[in-house]
Amino acid sequence: MRPTPFLTVTLTGLIVSTAAAQEVNIYSQRQPELVQPLIDAYSSQTGVKVNIAYINKGLPERLLAEAGRSPADMVLTVDIVRLTQLVDMGVTQSVQSEIINTNIPVQYRDPAGKWFGLTARARAIFASKTRVQNGEVTTYEDLANHKWQGRLCTRSGLHDYNLGLLGAVIAHDGLDRATAWAQGLKANLAKAPEGGDRDQVKAIWAGECDIALGNTYYMGEMLADSKKTEWANAVRIVFPTFEEGGTHLNISGMAMTKSAPNADEALKFMEWLTSDQAQEIYAQTNHEFPLKLGVSRSALVESWGSFKADTLAMIEVAAHRGQALSIMNAIDFDGH
Repeated sequence: MRPTPFLTVTLTGLIVSTAAAQEVNIYSQRQPELVQPLIDAYSSQTGVKVNIAYINKGLPERLLAEAGRSPADMVLTVDIVRLTQLVDMGVTQSVQSEIINTNIPVQYRDPAGKWFGLTARARAIFASKTRVQNGEVTTYEDLANHKWQGRLCTRSGLHDYNLGLLGAVIAHDGLDRATAWAQGLKANLAKAPEGGDRDQVKAIWAGECDIALGNTYYMGEMLADSKKTEWANAVRIVFPTFEEGGTHLNISGMAMTKSAPNADEALKFMEWLTSDQAQEIYAQTNHEFPLKLGVSRSALVESWGSFKADTLAMIEVAAHRGQALSIMNAIDFDGH
């Protein structure tokens, strides 16, 4: 399999020149427009050329096939499940950095240094402003209550965002209660799971359901899109908690590839991504929560209100992904 070409250089030129040039090559599951402001800022300050290839699907398999020939120095991913998949497939390497470890809280990074969180988002509830009263739903466990029968919408139960949430339910409540919870969610669905998180907000606006699960940053994206503003204004964000915990967060993150040809430059960029400047760019551009303590959220995100983040380590959430997937398949969650 041929290595993936990057957006800013030809692959042939990249392979020939990487040893001498100051550059960093990234395989990214995050959309280019979300990452480009960071790349522009870093390159402007340092003169280092940052090349990025957007790979939505099959990224771990691509790295595995390329092996030592891969031009990629590091990977940017969209959630904890995909970070740990990279580790499990043996395509990352440990990074020891006092800077990163100081900037990123311990629950949002791998103890062995094989992945690090960069930003967080809450798996929140979008609730109809007109059909759901304030305080009517406060916990994730509430979502399985029969009072929501025919009133809940969500994307596929097999999607990593929902598997991450179910993994956290398993960690908090145990396998049996988590299975019953997933069955309760399925019983409360207004329709078969489909689309993404924004589609669930649209369904609430259209009156098809009253509550939905969704990542918080999608609210920011909808409010910035005149075609979707009306959907967003039909709902409020609720930050539920676990009965014995806080609000579930997932993370975007980074890892250094096992074969990184520009490992030193990649490490410098990784450290910079945890700096105040980079975390502020993330916060303002992506409507996400910066992980470095002391960095302010955007004014829009602040307007959504405060919440108590769950303290469960991300690595524990990811450890239950297999069980979560088995539950969703066993109950045929998407076959509503």
